[in-house]
Amino acid sequence: MKLSEFDYNLPKELIAQTPIEPRDHSRLLILDAQKEQIQEAKFFDIINQLWENDVLVLNKTKVINARIHFPLENWKIWEILLHKQLGEKTWDCLVYPGKKLKPWKEIKLTDTLTAKIKEISEKWRIIEFDKWGLEFLEILEKIWEIPLPPYIKEKLDNPDRYQTIWAEKEGSAAAPTASLHFTPELLQKLQDKWVKTEKVLLHVWLGTFMPVDTDDIENHHMHSEYIELEKNVADRLNQYKKQGKRIIAVWTTAIRVLETMTDENWVIHSWNKETEIFIYPGYKWKFVDAIITNFHLPKSTLLMLVSSFAWKEFTKKAYEYAVKNKFRFFSFWDAMFIRNKKEG
Repeated sequence: MKLSEFDYNLPKELIAQTPIEPRDHSRLLILDAQKEQIQEAKFFDIINQLWENDVLVLNKTKVINARIHFPLENWKIWEILLHKQLGEKTWDCLVYPGKKLKPWKEIKLTDTLTAKIKEISEKWRIIEFDKWGLEFLEILEKIWEIPLPPYIKEKLDNPDRYQTIWAEKEGSAAAPTASLHFTPELLQKLQDKWVKTEKVLLHVWLGTFMPVDTDDIENHHMHSEYIELEKNVADRLNQYKKQGKRIIAVWTTAIRVLETMTDENWVIHSWNKETEIFIYPGYKWKFVDAIITNFHLPKSTLLMLVSSFAWKEFTKKAYEYAVKNKFRFFSFWDAMFIRNKKEG
């Protein structure tokens, strides 16, 4: 399967730079994959698409202030962006410009934080900081910045707008953005309607923005991300599945957790691990029945995932509709609700 099959033309003006207020007033494209029908609504209308005892699966990750700019050598401005935690004090980082940051070089980033370069690979560095745990996170919170995706050029006035309302566990370099549409009021209305919610964890690392670098997508090596699913949550999800309830994953991160943790007998398990699951057309879905997602980058693994769930040609048709009708794309984007999956 060729990478070019997942390309589409997107005018730059449709890339959203600022979020909609209130959160749940973004537009919603409702896709019925079996009937190949497209319907427009507002995101708060999602309440009319969910049934009593549907199960929303949410990612409880929290975005950390993972970017810092600092002066070094003749006041040139350098940047470090945390990518992935490797140990208590060590992180895989993107550094720019990075040529002079050689192994074992120490950098005093602030009065309270020093970094040492441990290993080097092009722009990437393994960096050991002299702080860790809660103390390290407190320093990040005070001094570092929220790492908005590279296609967002405008500064975010309110950093909390790039956090979900249920964010709990710090560790992500990017938000599970389809979850950003939910407000506390909308979530309460869904729960009053007896829609159930369960939380899983996937820390979104920078690999999610890395381009696919092979023409044959089957040869692509998927990035890894850390996931957790607690035993009591897995037990409830298995019970819901046996009762025939719809499992609705909110954003691709929840999908990656659920499909990774499910065995060939459609039983979900409790683990903490890293996942490299790569879902593209031809994948046999195991646990997820419907998804809430957004509009993804051309030629991205996330677009391939959606194309697997909704059928590739129908996904292409939906994206053409969204472009023609000027939906907002990417992180502060409009949303999609895809039901009645048609794998392909």
